[in-house]
Formats: sequence, structure tokens, C-alpha cells
Amino acid sequence: MTDTTESGRRLTIMQTLPALHSGGVERGTLEIARALVAAGHRSLVVSHGGRLVAQLEREGSEHIAMPVHRKSLASLFQIRPFRRLLEELKPDIVHARSRIPAWIAWLALRRMDPATRPRLVTTVHGMYSVSPYSAIMTKGEVVIAVSDTVRDYIRDNYPRCDQAAVRVIHRGVDPAEFPYDYQPAPEWLARWRQDYPQLAGKQVICLPGRITRLKGHETFMTLISALKARGLPVHGLIVGGVEEKKKPYLTELEARVTSLGLTQDISFTGLRSDIREVFSQCQLVLSLSTKPETFGRTVLEALSLGVPAAGWERGGVGEILRALYPAGALTPLAEDELEQRCLAVLSGQAGRPADKPVFTLERMCARTLAVYAEVARAPAA
Repeated sequence: MTDTTESGRRLTIMQTLPALHSGGVERGTLEIARALVAAGHRSLVVSHGGRLVAQLEREGSEHIAMPVHRKSLASLFQIRPFRRLLEELKPDIVHARSRIPAWIAWLALRRMDPATRPRLVTTVHGMYSVSPYSAIMTKGEVVIAVSDTVRDYIRDNYPRCDQAAVRVIHRGVDPAEFPYDYQPAPEWLARWRQDYPQLAGKQVICLPGRITRLKGHETFMTLISALKARGLPVHGLIVGGVEEKKKPYLTELEARVTSLGLTQDISFTGLRSDIREVFSQCQLVLSLSTKPETFGRTVLEALSLGVPAAGWERGGVGEILRALYPAGALTPLAEDELEQRCLAVLSGQAGRPADKPVFTLERMCARTLAVYAEVARAPAA
């Protein structure tokens, strides 16, 4: 069953981003692509490629490989090929999700007939460094902000952006994919217990996120050390992949674990594709980033499962916690408060998150497709 625009018109939507390896932008691209196909539209994605291309194509979208990922002047050579691609495929809308692809798309569109060229939509996924380079993300006819925090960032830093063009569309998770009180399959549990026997009988506190200095790993280690000193049977789980250039930092973290005497109390799992199952085995999931997050998907995933989550009350994480689990909202960087709140959660005094779908994938996709329909109906500038 299709669900095309109100006029019944089938749209062709071209999303463009640097690559399709992993990450929140990539995941959102695939989610919208899937929704477009389900609604009967044609879904195109332009990127440099990556491991998610196979899934994208399997789910009914078309992928066009193009080097739109390089943060260099060499990317300007892609403007003409991108324009030729637009002339050939005739998308109704180009949806740019990152700065280099947005510049390429915007410059390509400028040389096309305003009456017939594709329309431009952008999504601001991050609070980029404020500059003319980053300002390109505010050039869409509609500018999607992934949280109220991002909307405020646009308002405060890009006064030339028409605020009427900004739409807040929070990211979302599928409650069917992250169901409340989810329990993994016995086979997965058996393998997990075999791989991580050190977790037996422990209260597991998880810090998800890539290995980078922004994610608050040092604060996490200090927390585990403090809780252990109180005699609590806790184990810290650091879940996240590491890029080649970040491996020295991982070595630093491992050395810190050793110096704190926590080698039996903190485990690094590396990148996991089974985060739902991992979270289901945790008593608490944390977000301790040193800078505000634009959204905070891992917090939302944990809460959707009914697993308590806590983090600094700012940015997108603060928005999620205020709406779904106020007990987890912490004064930013207040480590004493973090320790006390963890004690309350682990003892059961803070209660569990309510089964309350708010930031859902269905809502995110419906609102994004509504933006496409709105832009497609509007007269050309």
C-alpha cells in the first residue's frame, strides 16, 4: 500500500551524504529511504559508498556512488557531474545531510533553471563550528533540525536563516525494534555470558559511543571506581568502535583502567551491532559527553527498552530525559550528583522509565515525508 503526496504524485527524492559506513546520519538516511519506498516514492541516495549500501539497495532504494565526501577543494570538481546527475534523474527534491554534499548540491542547483530544478532540503544533524562553510546547512527551502537544541543553535548563530523555514523533527526509534522489557534469545545470552563471564552477578553500567575524548570516558571510570569503593558489585561496560586515528586514545584509556585498579571492573566491547541485546543486560546506560549532544539516540534506545538512562541535562539528551525519565537528568558535569543518582537508580529508588513512546521512528518518517510533500507543492522561488 502506497502513501504518496496528497495529490497522489509519486516523488523522486535524492538524499546525499558523505558515505554509508555507520553512524546516526547514515542510519537516518536509511530509515527515510525505507519510508519513501514504503510510501511508493522513488528513493535515491548519493554517497561515496560503504557497508550500508547493500542494505539500502536491498530495501528498495538506488545508490549512486560519487566522491562527495572529501573535505577539500577537490570536491568542487564534483559540481558538474552532480548537475548532470540531477538533469538525468530529475529528482523533485535533493535532501543534503552534510556540509560537503550540501555545497556540491547547492552549487550544482544554482546553474539550473529555477523554474524546473530540484528543490533543496537540508538537515542540520550537528552543532557545527559556526562559519560560512557550515552556513550551507541553513540554505534549504526547508531546514530540518533534529532537536530543539539544534533549532536554537540555528536561531542563535545564523540570523540570516528564515526561522519559518526551520522544522524540528526529532530523531526516533521503532518501539517494535526496541520493545519495552525486551529479552534476548537464549542463544545470544549463552554467547554473551561466555564472552563476558566477568559480568556475572554484577550491576552493569554502560557507556555507549565511539572511542573519542568527547564521550566522557574518564568521568565514567571515576564513577565506577567510586561505586566500587562503596562496595557495590558494579561493572562498567564501554561499548563503541575506534577509528585508526583514535587508537592512541584507546591505549590511554586502557592504561587508566589499569592505574585505577579496574581491570576486572571495566570491559571494552568494541563496536557492537547488537546494541539492543547489550542494553537489555544493563542496569543503567549513561551519556556523559563533554559537549551537548544534538540528540542522544542511545539514551532513547535504552529508555525504549525500559532500561534506566542518565546524562547531563543539556542538548538533545536533556530533551529526551526531561520527556521520558526526569530521574536521569543531571546537572552538567556534576560528578557528585552523577554518583548519587546512580546509587538511586541501582537501588531501585529512582524507578524505571515509563513505557511511553514519544520520539518514534514512525513519527520522524511521517513528518519528514510531509516536509517533502510541502516543498514539492510550493511554487518555485
